[in-house]
Amino acid sequence: MSLFRRLSNWFEALENRVLYSALMAGSVAVIFSLAVLWSGDTFSTKVRWTMTILILLFWLGFSFSTRERVVNPLRTLANLLEAMREGDYSIRGRRARPDDALGEVMIQLNAIGATLRAQRLGAVEATALLTKVMEEIEVAVFTFDGSEKLQFVNRAGERLLAQPAAELLEKTAAELHLAEHLHHQDEAQAVARAFPGGSGRWGIRRSTFRESGLPHTLLVVTDLTRALREEELQAWQRLVRVLGHELNNSLTPIKSIAGSLAQILNRKPLPEDWEGDMRDGLTVIASRSEALSRFIGAYSRLAKLPRPRLAPVELYPLVHRAASMETRVPVTVEDGPAVTLQADGDQVEQLLINLVRNGADAALETGGGVTLTWEYDNQHATLLVLDEGLGLSNTANLFVPFFTTKPGGSGIGLVLCRQIAEAHGGSLMLSNRQGIRGCEARLTLPL
Repeated sequence: MSLFRRLSNWFEALENRVLYSALMAGSVAVIFSLAVLWSGDTFSTKVRWTMTILILLFWLGFSFSTRERVVNPLRTLANLLEAMREGDYSIRGRRARPDDALGEVMIQLNAIGATLRAQRLGAVEATALLTKVMEEIEVAVFTFDGSEKLQFVNRAGERLLAQPAAELLEKTAAELHLAEHLHHQDEAQAVARAFPGGSGRWGIRRSTFRESGLPHTLLVVTDLTRALREEELQAWQRLVRVLGHELNNSLTPIKSIAGSLAQILNRKPLPEDWEGDMRDGLTVIASRSEALSRFIGAYSRLAKLPRPRLAPVELYPLVHRAASMETRVPVTVEDGPAVTLQADGDQVEQLLINLVRNGADAALETGGGVTLTWEYDNQHATLLVLDEGLGLSNTANLFVPFFTTKPGGSGIGLVLCRQIAEAHGGSLMLSNRQGIRGCEARLTLPL
């Protein structure tokens, strides 16, 4: 039964109660008047019937008028509520006066209608904007209901599946070959597969929401190929800039000195000190060639880091071995709990050796030392390398390949360390120690 029907039934009952109440209120006076009118011989029969009819007409007329004056405003309110329920907020109640109770109700109901109209207009505009954005974005969006039938697809999704929306809607995820992504245990995936509208590497994200109380699944498919190509291009550009800078630093003086030596040999006769000039020039050429060879070797190590071979590794002996490799400054190991990792022992040990060496380089400037310790929770082990050096003045370029502030440094030590940590599913962070001079290297590895 609709709200309007229920209100109508209630008003009909109210009309009867108001009418009965009005009739009962006037019935005493009517009965008394008729009793006085028909008692004795004061009035003639004609007058008595005339007065009786008039009394009854006025009694019934005022009773029905009272009913209408009470019920009509309420019926107007019912019509307004029914219009609001149907979504029509343009209707307004008339005679909304603040000097009576029903008028105040009408004023408030009109205000509610204006508010709902403004909110619906905002919602319609927001929905239109969202629909426009969904249609224009280059990300495929699919919405499936509880029975895994497609309920919404944008233009990018149509292009991806190479079919118009009219043919795709109401098809199941299995028919669209998307069921595996709906049932995947991970909400975010990166997969390489072919769609009818293109192939490559795709990022697929799944989430759930409710509409009208029913569960729905949202599937968002993003083309990662273009982004990966752009990242690859930027990486190559950065690498070429670094390689070009280092090669020019070595080849420019070699070319200059080689030209000077050629000029010396072309002189007739040769100068008396030509042997010394030749010896010095060849020494510089050999030095720069050796530096260039070291740089190429460092790049090769960075580019050819093998994948870790995981095996059980006890943390206690591994940390002590890494600490024993540094003899320039005191290295203290504060033993933590017994922990066994699934890791490549050689790579993790080399990582710790590099971190301890960096800490020792910093501590040499202040005469301090280096401390190693570790802790763990249910999922990760955290190793700390603490030095008593001057700390970090600039952390922006710590992990930039070939960037170094050390004389003779290659600039790949920390880069290799981070690559090893991330290859194990962990992380490496460097920061200044709180409340004390020095640097903290925090290595986190999964158990």
